[in-house]
Amino acid sequence: MTSSQVDRTDEPRAGSEAVGGDTPEEGYERGLGSRQVQMIAIGGAIGVGLFLVAGANIAKAGPSLILMYALAGVIIFFIMRALGELLLYRPVSGSFAEYSREFLGPFFGYFTGWTYWLMWVVTGMSELTAAAIYVHYWFPAVPQWVTALVFLVVLFVANLISVKLFGEIEFWFSMVKVTALIGMIVIGLGVLTFGFSSAGDTASVANLWQFDGFFPKGIGSSLMTLQGVMFAYLAVELVGVTAGESENPEKTLPKAINTLPWRIALFYVGALTVILCVVKWTEFAPGVSPFVEAFAKIGIPAGAGIVNFVVLTAALSSCNSGMYSTGRMLRTLADNGEAPRVFNKLSSTKTPAFGITVSVLFMGIGVILNYVVPEKAFGYVTSVATAAGIWTWLMILVSHILYRRAVDAGRLPASSFPAPGGAKCSWVAVVFLLFVTGLIAYDADSRICLYVMAVWAVALAVGWFVLKARNPQVTERREATFEKVG
Repeated sequence: MTSSQVDRTDEPRAGSEAVGGDTPEEGYERGLGSRQVQMIAIGGAIGVGLFLVAGANIAKAGPSLILMYALAGVIIFFIMRALGELLLYRPVSGSFAEYSREFLGPFFGYFTGWTYWLMWVVTGMSELTAAAIYVHYWFPAVPQWVTALVFLVVLFVANLISVKLFGEIEFWFSMVKVTALIGMIVIGLGVLTFGFSSAGDTASVANLWQFDGFFPKGIGSSLMTLQGVMFAYLAVELVGVTAGESENPEKTLPKAINTLPWRIALFYVGALTVILCVVKWTEFAPGVSPFVEAFAKIGIPAGAGIVNFVVLTAALSSCNSGMYSTGRMLRTLADNGEAPRVFNKLSSTKTPAFGITVSVLFMGIGVILNYVVPEKAFGYVTSVATAAGIWTWLMILVSHILYRRAVDAGRLPASSFPAPGGAKCSWVAVVFLLFVTGLIAYDADSRICLYVMAVWAVALAVGWFVLKARNPQVTERREATFEKVG
């Protein structure tokens, strides 16, 4: 069987009648054009993890944080190429949950789908918290929880209207982030080259090593920032969730994934390098965006306020993506009989409105956290999101390794977008993610997320046994279907 034959096959999912659902693609509108998918992919790599969390990580690791972002970026590229190979083998909405189901078994598909939903719910909480922190910059008298609630409602309404509106909002959010980051880099290079602004006298490439060296707190402290760095890369896999609503996934998805290295090099490594050359690392502190701080030091009129607006759009962009992906993942779970069937329904605007609504209600817990513990809310939810994200990435990698084995054995067709290095790079990424998990377990502050994930795993296991007792067909391994694409 060839890849092109796979794309022309259009058979109903085996066992779909047992669970009473439509196929995941049925009813969705392929309303995401090439420019929107490209910007969703770009925007997914630029979020609060860079704009806000980087401040705390700079304080912990100094200039060596640049190296941590570069190292993690290589691993993220391995993960995305593995996902890309799977997406072009069988592009489906639900993406990695479907691949986990196919290659590891129904339980892993169920676990991955629900865990990815959890990741986006808690990421949505963190982004709402970050957005509230940014608004606090202008309006310190406004309580964080009020701002978080307003943003939650506005984005919720936008997501209910149509996937085209979601794509358009995400396109412009991403455009603001990209334009602003490029502008920051250009201004920073101007300060370094021509010495203008109040930071010109002290701006120097030597700032990368002059203050206690490149690893001022030691290599161990630098490695401990990897958990925060990995949080910064959460959402790059979102492009996989768009597969079922992309106009031409065979062309748009490879292009979006292949541009990832330059995006990481420019927006993460490049931007941080310039900022740490312009302002010495000792000037940065947790809870303050390094970009806002840098522009304040440069002294450009209204510069810090403009950057604060940009990082606000980054937070809202990520929350917007979270609402989009949770509704789609719940529909995939419902289609497989692993969530209540009501999640399978689409609204008149072809959006999984009920799934989005329930997800938003859970994101509302973030509003409560901002009311109860505003100073700790961000740290709590980001650690849980990181743990859930690591599980998702591991499932992508393991599914890819098993897929390559099946291709080599002649049991499955080869993908039109093979990952460089094959399964070897996936193995390297698996080891790296397990290492980061060990760092999380070692750190007393972030360790709580592993306890949360343990409770989550027990809850899902109980749910699985209940599901198996009520409808054994749901828990049986089924043959994969190959959807039409393009």
